[in-house]
Amino acid sequence: MTQTLLLGLGAGLVSALLFGVLLKASALAIALYLVAPLPILIVGLGWSHRAALAAVVAGCVALTLFVEPFMGLAFAAYVALPAWWLAYLTLLGRDVGGSLEWYPTGRLLGWVGATAALSFVAMAVVSSPDYAAFETQLNRLSHAIMDPRGTNPAPKAGPDVANRGQVEQDQAKQDQAKQDQAKPDGAAPSPAEQAAPADKVEVSRDEMAAAFAKIIPALAAHGLAMLLTLYLWAAARIVAVSGRLMRPWPDLPATQMPRACLAALAAAAVLSLAPGYAGVLGVALVGSLSAVFALQGLAAFHDRTRGRPARGMILFALYAVVFMTQGVALFALTVFGLADTALDRRRPKGPTPHNPATP
Repeated sequence: MTQTLLLGLGAGLVSALLFGVLLKASALAIALYLVAPLPILIVGLGWSHRAALAAVVAGCVALTLFVEPFMGLAFAAYVALPAWWLAYLTLLGRDVGGSLEWYPTGRLLGWVGATAALSFVAMAVVSSPDYAAFETQLNRLSHAIMDPRGTNPAPKAGPDVANRGQVEQDQAKQDQAKQDQAKPDGAAPSPAEQAAPADKVEVSRDEMAAAFAKIIPALAAHGLAMLLTLYLWAAARIVAVSGRLMRPWPDLPATQMPRACLAALAAAAVLSLAPGYAGVLGVALVGSLSAVFALQGLAAFHDRTRGRPARGMILFALYAVVFMTQGVALFALTVFGLADTALDRRRPKGPTPHNPATP
């Protein structure tokens, strides 16, 4: 037990170091930050969830004491606790008829989606306890993405609002002058032209940025769910190679999430209409659950092509389309995953030592 806890403490310090180098804001620092959950997942899968929990505590305490309290909280919310929780679920099992039945991979995949959304919202609350400040951050990020050259900066609070109004009035005068020059001499503007807003381009751009800001939590949680799945798979592979993985390797193409995940997705869509951080959680859940349903669709595609000729070429073409089209292909996989979960028409599979029956 002591050795296990010491390993957990060491893994937590390594993970905290990988997370802390993000302050350097370099390409190497970002690359190291992206693998920060791996040490906790490895000790959690290779030894026990207690070792992973010791890693959580060690990393949080180290960052709090030697960097700043915010970094400790951010590490716990976004890296450490999600890694510990997924490692704990992966090694969860129960005795059924004298044999050990492991936690189903379909339910684990559903928890990956929920964990990603909760982690994003927890990080948002830690960084901006005031929802208005968080909303302002999202708007600024949205304007930066929509207008990377900075020609139409996001509105700021305070006296800048009045300045922005003056700028819009000046722009309106310039647009009107251009329209007057383009008309024949003596031509009067039509009533429609007089009533049209001169700053319609700016308003449209602001509306697009505001709409994009609403879906940023969904996009962020979508990406985090994909990363957590990759982390969990990579950590399990590393531990399996070392011979310390306590559960047999599951049949991943047979992964199928329970239908309760469909109800969770519908509830998340309703929750997204709520104000404040509750609505942010709903939007994030929609994004993260869409990601895991896309992975469900990918698993179903692998499962349904078993035994077919040229299966390798079919899968290669699928992955090529996914990487080339990105969003379009992921949307199609998400729809396929939703249909696969709702219809439940997979081939029946009996329990095997490597794929025990799910509860």
